[in-house]
Amino acid sequence: MKAAYLSGVGKFEIRDVPVPPLESDTDVLLRIHSVGVCGSDAHYFRTAEVGDILVRYPLVLGHECSAIVEKTGKRVTKVRPGDRVVVDPAITCGMCDQCRAGRPHTCRHVQFLSYPGQRDGCLAEFVVLPEKNCHPMPEVLSMSEGALIEPLSIGMYAVDLWKKVPYPGFDALKRGSLRARKGRPSGSLSSRPIGVLGSGPIGLCVILAAGADGFRKVYATDKVDERVLAAQRSGAAWAMNPEKADIVKEILDREPLGLDAVFECCGDQAALDQAVELLKPGGTLFILGIPVEERISFDASVLRRKEIRVQNVRRQNGFMAEAIEAVSGGQIKIRFLATHTFRLEETHRAFETAAAYAHGVLKAIITMA
Repeated sequence: MKAAYLSGVGKFEIRDVPVPPLESDTDVLLRIHSVGVCGSDAHYFRTAEVGDILVRYPLVLGHECSAIVEKTGKRVTKVRPGDRVVVDPAITCGMCDQCRAGRPHTCRHVQFLSYPGQRDGCLAEFVVLPEKNCHPMPEVLSMSEGALIEPLSIGMYAVDLWKKVPYPGFDALKRGSLRARKGRPSGSLSSRPIGVLGSGPIGLCVILAAGADGFRKVYATDKVDERVLAAQRSGAAWAMNPEKADIVKEILDREPLGLDAVFECCGDQAALDQAVELLKPGGTLFILGIPVEERISFDASVLRRKEIRVQNVRRQNGFMAEAIEAVSGGQIKIRFLATHTFRLEETHRAFETAAAYAHGVLKAIITMA
């Protein structure tokens, strides 16, 4: 089979390697169909160090993917050959304190696809994964939509975290879910202003998830004009390029009391500073962006005076099934995010396009079919 190996900074090699064998009775051999280029993968493409992560070469990237079941172990019951599936890229132990506490996304022994030092990713014709990492995909979903489920599930998890933040007068937010309400907006939700700083795929998925959950006052920013337009298309009530306007002033002119929550989705220090300025006292900053630098900073005085909460968001914590249901049920439309398609042999060009935000790209999809 063919696989795309990152062999150095900005370098890919297409290699012929053996098809991986099933190692367990609960393993599944997947024929990979579509793989999304994630921002974290693009970081590894651009630099050998991301925060405290040192990239080890060679590495197969790609963890947002859809596939077709090729072969199953004899104890597999959830899927069978020919089934289309969405891949959960986090292989967790199920036994550690984090897994037992309902936090598999912070599993102490996680093996995450395309994460340096853990496990190769999906930019290969075949991949073997445990059955529990294969989510059956309804026929109404295209394979490219399947590759978008993982980033959408992160957005949905982030919005769900926000709904659980204690807030006087909004106890109803602790009850119900997107699945239960089928996307019907709540008056409480629609009145709460939030910000999304960075309207790349993750930021757009936060906007989509927030809209489906009833949030109507979403303020979005991005330095790429095409992504500002995409934020508006995703449901943002207001969106602007921070390099072309004073976005703090613009938003506070519209929301003098400040925003209840800000989702920082670009890993940029300037956006973190803007978030703290935009938040009202008692507001919450959700950090989804991945800074290339190992350290970020805040104005401690402002953070203290406003009693700002800071909540990091780590991956998706079990929201893939709900994301599949939301898309297949028509509550969230994500197909427009897949703007560019490449073949496996064009992996280098796909990553160059994604890393440079070129040609209006939102999500580059690499397909094997």
